[in-house]
Amino acid sequence: MSVDRRLIVGLGNPGEKYRYTRHNIAWLILDAFADRVKWRGGGKERDASMVHAGRVLGLDLVVAKPTTFMNESGIAVRKLLAADRVSIDHLLVVVDDFSLPFGALRFRESGSDGGHNGLASIEAEMQTDRYPRLRVGIGDPSGSGGAQQHVLNEFSAAERLRIPEISAAAGEAIESWARLGLNKAATAFNNWKLAEPEAGSASDPANLPKAGEVDGPAGSDGIRKTAHGWRKPLGKGDRTDSER
Repeated sequence: MSVDRRLIVGLGNPGEKYRYTRHNIAWLILDAFADRVKWRGGGKERDASMVHAGRVLGLDLVVAKPTTFMNESGIAVRKLLAADRVSIDHLLVVVDDFSLPFGALRFRESGSDGGHNGLASIEAEMQTDRYPRLRVGIGDPSGSGGAQQHVLNEFSAAERLRIPEISAAAGEAIESWARLGLNKAATAFNNWKLAEPEAGSASDPANLPKAGEVDGPAGSDGIRKTAHGWRKPLGKGDRTDSER
C-alpha cells in the first residue's frame, strides 16, 4: 500500500453525447483539474478508466474517469485501488447529486448510495459504503421530467456558464482533501455555493438565449437549437439502464 498516494475517481458515462449531461459533472471537474496541473491529453487507458497519475502540487495523485457505464463504476474502482495500491480511505469519489442545489459541494466520509447507480456499484464491489466522496449539486429534478431525465439531460445554458466556477472550487476542494484530510476539507468547502450572477454578466439570466435561439432551452416540442442544428434531449428510449 502506498502511504502517500491518493486516488480521485469521477463518475460519469463515456461518449461525446454524454459530455455535457448533468451526470457527467464529475468528469468536467476532473478535466479542469488536469488542465490546472498541466496534465496533457485525455490520460492513459487502463483498469477500465482513463487515468492521469504522477506527482503534482507536491502530491502523489491518481485521477481517473471510469470508462464503464455508470452502473459498473465499481469494477473500475476495484481495479484502480488494486493496481495503484491505494487504501479505500485514500479514495475520493466525485459524484453528481440532485439532492443538492446546483453547484453546491459536500464532502461525506460514508453513506447510502441515495439511488445513484454509480455509488451502488462501488458499494457492491467493495462491500462497504465507508469511503470518502465529494458530492456536487446538479439541482432539483422536479421540473425536468423526473430524476433519470434530469441527470441525462444536458446542462442549461445558464448552468453551463457556471461550470468553470464550480470546477475551480471543486478542484481546490480535491486538493484540500488530498493535503489535509476529509474533516478539514469539509470544514473549508461544505458551505461553498455559487454566488448570484452579476447583472449584465454573461451568466445573467436576462442575457441568456431564449427557446428557439442557439443554446437556448427546449421548446414545447422538446427540441432545442444548437450550433450544429436542432436536437431533442435524450429520452427514455435513447439509453440503457447501464448509463443511469
